[in-house]
Amino acid sequence: MSAIIMTTILGVTFMSVLTVGVDLAAEPPRTAVARLDWSPGRAHLTRLDLGADDATCLEAMLTADKTGIDCPLGWPAPFIDFITAHREGNVTVPPGVPGLTWRRALTHRLTDHLVQARTGLRPLSPSADRIGHTTMRCAALLAALADHGHPVDRRGTGAVAEVYPAASLKLWGLPHQGYKRPRNLSSLNTLVNRLKSSAPWLDLASFEPLCRKSDDALDAVICALTARAAALGKTTTPSAEESPTAATEGWIALPTTPLADLTP
Repeated sequence: MSAIIMTTILGVTFMSVLTVGVDLAAEPPRTAVARLDWSPGRAHLTRLDLGADDATCLEAMLTADKTGIDCPLGWPAPFIDFITAHREGNVTVPPGVPGLTWRRALTHRLTDHLVQARTGLRPLSPSADRIGHTTMRCAALLAALADHGHPVDRRGTGAVAEVYPAASLKLWGLPHQGYKRPRNLSSLNTLVNRLKSSAPWLDLASFEPLCRKSDDALDAVICALTARAAALGKTTTPSAEESPTAATEGWIALPTTPLADLTP
């Protein structure tokens, strides 16, 4: 169950909300988990774990009101069909269609194509890129979450939403490229400065130095911020036509509101 935290300001008691951001990688060393406690006019970073194992990720997700995970929540439906047909020995190739063309239909999900159309950014392929390893780990985490009584709707309703930090940053008007890896620490620090300027209500507390030296740590914070937008109903959602596909493939929640609108 999520934690209920009561905060009293000027004699008025409010219920705080906890959002969690998981910047998931295939293995713990590059996995970061951030926890944001939301109270009136303020978001406080209460914990930031770098090198998070499955137990750390799951514990955070179980206590959150909403979790944003930077990882595909599923694979492209045509890819699943292709693999199933291959197992049965029934693969058929579309006649007259170049190989690269029909293979591309297997690599990206509906939500990936829609994100690219909206932001110009192309998400990695869970079926034809190394992020597939991370997607496998994510599937196991979601199964464990369900075992604890928290079934996941891959469309983003409920406790978990799939998020994409680069897209969130771009839509919020912040630097979204060139800040990853140690050689780009200067750009990472610029991004932290811009984030603090755009969201003066965001308190990174004692974890600010970690955000300035680890892009994984900062991405986890961005995931938690996007989770907040999703919790408020201020992210994109699948249409009725898109919903059945998103239910199996996953759906990337893109912010539809400025950062300033995230505070209570």
